Amino acid sequence: MDAALWQQIVDWAAAHELWIAGGAAIALLLGAIAATRRGRDRRARAEVAPPEVVPAPVEAIAQPAPAVEADAARAEPVAPARLRDRLRRTSDALVGGLGKILGGSVDDALLDQLEELLLHADLGVKTATALLDRVRREGRGRDASAVREILRDAIAEKLRRVESRDGLALAGRPHVVLVLGVNGSGKTTTIGKLAARHVAAGRKVLLGAADTFRAAAIEQLQAWGERTGCEVIAGRQGGDPSAVAFDTVKAALARGADVAIIDTAGRLQTKKPLMEELAKLARVIGRDVAGAPHETLLVLDANTGQNALSQAKLFTEVAPVSGLVLAKLDGTARGGVIVGLADEFGIPVRFVGVGEAAEDLRDFAADEFVDALFAP
Repeated sequence: MDAALWQQIVDWAAAHELWIAGGAAIALLLGAIAATRRGRDRRARAEVAPPEVVPAPVEAIAQPAPAVEADAARAEPVAPARLRDRLRRTSDALVGGLGKILGGSVDDALLDQLEELLLHADLGVKTATALLDRVRREGRGRDASAVREILRDAIAEKLRRVESRDGLALAGRPHVVLVLGVNGSGKTTTIGKLAARHVAAGRKVLLGAADTFRAAAIEQLQAWGERTGCEVIAGRQGGDPSAVAFDTVKAALARGADVAIIDTAGRLQTKKPLMEELAKLARVIGRDVAGAPHETLLVLDANTGQNALSQAKLFTEVAPVSGLVLAKLDGTARGGVIVGLADEFGIPVRFVGVGEAAEDLRDFAADEFVDALFAP
C-alpha cells in the first residue's frame, strides 16, 4: 500500500474517533478497500477481453474432397501440345525472317538477303543453295507471298520424300530395334518413350542396356523400364556391348516379347574405331532372329544444327541406319536441319521429339510439320 493511501486511512479514522476500536476497525476498512479494488480489476479485464468464440456447427465446416476424386483428377490425360507451338523457335528462325526481307518484288538484292537467311537457318549449304535456285527460277519479279509459297512447296517436297508411314509396325517377333546416337542426343530417353508407345499398343517390350561404358546410361534405362513396365537386360559396366545385345535377343525369344529395343554407347562421331563396333553389334543381333535388327534408328539432337549432318554421315558409313529420330525440336531454333537431313541422306524420318512426355515422341508427318513451320 502506498504512503498517500495509508495517510488517508489514518486521517479518516482519527476524524471518526475509531482509534478505540483500534486494529479491528482498520482491518475491516482495509478488507473493504481490497474488495473494491478487486471488483474494479474484474471490470477492467471484462472491457478488454475478446468476445466469446462460438464453435461453428459441424455441418458448416468444409470437409476435404475424398482422396479418390483427387486421384481421378490427377489421372486425367493431358492433351498433347500443338506442334506449331513446339516448333515456334524453328519457325521464327526459318520462316519468321522472310517477313523482314520480302517487301517488294524478287530482285538480285532480295535474293542476296534470302541466301543469307537460308544459310543461317541450319539447312546446310547444299539445301540452302537448292532452295535459293528454285526461288530464282520461279520467283523472279513476283511478290513476297509468291516467294513464301515457293519455299513452302520446295521444303514440303523434300520432307515428303523421307516421310515414313510404318508407325509402330512390326517386322518380326521379336521386332528388334537398335538405337544409335552420340552422348547427350536424347537417345536413352527416346528409347523409353518408344517403349511406352509400344506398351500402350498392348505389346510386351524388353529393353537391352548395351551402353556398358557409362553407368548412368544403365541406370537411366532401368528407370525407364520401371516407368513403362518393361524388363531391362543389363550387363556389368565396361562389359562387352555385343554380349548384352545377344542376351537381350535371347531373353526376348524366351519370354515371348513382341519388341526388343537395344541401347548402345553414345559414341563420338569422330572416333571411327568405336563406331565400327556397331557393325559387330548388328551381326550378333542377327544370329538368332532373321532380319534383325529390323530397325536401326539414329537419334540426332536438333540443337546441334548442322553438326547433325556430319553425325549422320559418319554413322551411316558404319551401320545400316534405317530411320532418323530428331529429338529436342521444341527447345531449339535450329530445327531447320531436318530439311538438310532429308535432302542429303534421304533416310526416312521416323519420329520427332517435341517435349518431355512419352506422347511427345511423334510420328513424322511432312505436311503437318510444314504447316507448323509456316503457321502465322
